[in-house]
Amino acid sequence: MQFLYPNFLWALAALAIPIIIHLFYFRRFKKVAFSNVKFLKEVKEETSMRSRLRNLLVLLARCLAVAALVFAFAQPFIPSAREVLTGRKAVSLFVDNSFSMGAESDRAPLLQIAKDRARDIVNAYGVEDRFQVLDNNFSGRNQRLVGQEEALEFIDQVKVAPASRRLSVVAARQRSALGTENIDNRISYLVSDFQRNIADLSADQLDTSIQTNLVPLTAVRERNVGIDSAWFEAPVPQLNQNNLLLVRVRNYGSEDLDNVRLSLNYLGQNKPEGTLVIPASSYVIDSVYLNITEPGIGKAELRITDFPVQFDDKYFLTFRTADKVKVLNIDDDGQPNRNLRAALGGLSVFAANYVGSRNIDYGSLGTNDLIVITDQQSVGSGLAEQLRLYVENGGNLLIFPPRNADVASYNTFLTRISADRLEPFAEQAREVSGLNRREFIFKDVFRNRSSALRLPATTGNFPIGKLGSRRQEALLTYRDGSAALAKYTLGEGNIYLSSAPLDNEINNLALNAEIFIPMLYKMGISSGRRRQAAYTIGQDEVIQTSRRGATGDLVFKLRGKNGEFIPEQRTVDNRVVLTLNNQVPEAGVYDLILGEETVDAFAFNYDRKESDLDYLNGTELAELTAIPNVALLDAENQASLIGDIRERNEGTPLWRYFIWIALAALLVEVLLLRFWKG
Repeated sequence: MQFLYPNFLWALAALAIPIIIHLFYFRRFKKVAFSNVKFLKEVKEETSMRSRLRNLLVLLARCLAVAALVFAFAQPFIPSAREVLTGRKAVSLFVDNSFSMGAESDRAPLLQIAKDRARDIVNAYGVEDRFQVLDNNFSGRNQRLVGQEEALEFIDQVKVAPASRRLSVVAARQRSALGTENIDNRISYLVSDFQRNIADLSADQLDTSIQTNLVPLTAVRERNVGIDSAWFEAPVPQLNQNNLLLVRVRNYGSEDLDNVRLSLNYLGQNKPEGTLVIPASSYVIDSVYLNITEPGIGKAELRITDFPVQFDDKYFLTFRTADKVKVLNIDDDGQPNRNLRAALGGLSVFAANYVGSRNIDYGSLGTNDLIVITDQQSVGSGLAEQLRLYVENGGNLLIFPPRNADVASYNTFLTRISADRLEPFAEQAREVSGLNRREFIFKDVFRNRSSALRLPATTGNFPIGKLGSRRQEALLTYRDGSAALAKYTLGEGNIYLSSAPLDNEINNLALNAEIFIPMLYKMGISSGRRRQAAYTIGQDEVIQTSRRGATGDLVFKLRGKNGEFIPEQRTVDNRVVLTLNNQVPEAGVYDLILGEETVDAFAFNYDRKESDLDYLNGTELAELTAIPNVALLDAENQASLIGDIRERNEGTPLWRYFIWIALAALLVEVLLLRFWKG
């Protein structure tokens, strides 16, 4: 037997008090007159012996009561197999409040049971101990140690939240908090359902100086179907077109499902898209056609019907379609090609501007969707650098070198933007024989693929070299397979390089409206950076918009159905970067507001990691106890949990028994004094 507070044993000196009282106890006798004192000596001896025996028993009971109380305050215990922690303790509790904890056990929601067990753990310690209460939100206030009462208040405030953290990350967070105060005894508890996709604990991720306790909760096995993700097949959705939207729906259960209904909501209209058959533990990708009828910011919602796990039954997405494609034509003398002007001015879909090489406003280059270079004899270093930055930031550049081009100047520029080099101009009549229908520029442009297209022809061109490192993609090809129009990517933008000038006497591409006009349009909308259709709450903490930056008086705000918040924001080139810092409260579409104008919108969905209701089994949990200083506790029985915690931290406590001994001794004393008449 050992003592948690051995200094209290000094109080055993209090045993002298009943002994002193016993030794110096003098009873005042009454004089009684006897008529006959014949038997007085015999009665006196008998009474004295009984009185001494009673007094000795009373003394023994009093000493036993005092000693038992002293032992109780010293808190004796029988040591357990583990080293007993004496003194103050720093205790960290992680209460898993992810969506999977909303599942039902056989008697209550898992989160409610988790909170009850967390309270039991806190109450199993003393008021002098310090506590951290942590959940998946990782709030700043939870990164400090608090007292017992405040810890219980924090537990009461835990609610189901969309965030989900890997247990290794949680353990690191606990280790950080437990080191904020100078307390040697550090203990952590993980109260969770131990979903397989978050349970990544290993010996190298845990601090073995911290006693880690796993408290697993068991849910009733349930089926679940969720919309995993959705994306447009084309890089950019187009106005007044049936845009193909691909949807991946996953069956997380162990049974095949054959009646999963999918619907699409756009512009307030809900359209059924049919039913899906999904094998067990698998997924299907379904096709949904979305006819976008309004330009600008678009919002859509995909939905399935599933029960009881419903947080992943909706998938929100946003997109942007341009009503105008802004095109800038840079020409050496500012006089555009007549056919190019006719093509850009003949359709309302284009908003064109024409400048000479000496009148370029470099600051506004980024506002254009497409820049077309024609009749530019050479490309100066300043213009070359600005065009490179424009393309890297998501712009589209179309280059038509003129007949009198300075090939050396162009090749220096093309090398800078990671495009192939031009060979000297060759006077040779050639015909384009191939058109790349698989690439976005010409994909789905022509309804009848079998119909004969009138392809362009040239009377001379600059042959385009082909280096493997340049990743050339031919859009138009000559009969010998060489590129007449090539595509390259740089950063987030695209470069389109024509081997022939746009001069009508050399190249009749501009006269071929059925190819030239749709080519210009799709080049203008084909930013190399796909607009992200949706973001994931808790994962995507940085979003970008190409809209104009905020000013001193106006800042960006994100506004949803449950309110608005101001994200951290900074301007990088022509884009605004917004940092969310876990401020998105729930899934949905959030408008980006500048002043009172809606300039963009972003869709946020819950993390699908919680959709997979697969947990570590008992054997796998037991294997984790092989990690040094890791223990597995039984959360099913409240009394067993509390007793186990106290035994692990204090050994087998005996102080209760000494309290009972003290009470029993006092009772014996009362009975002796009351019923033993000496």
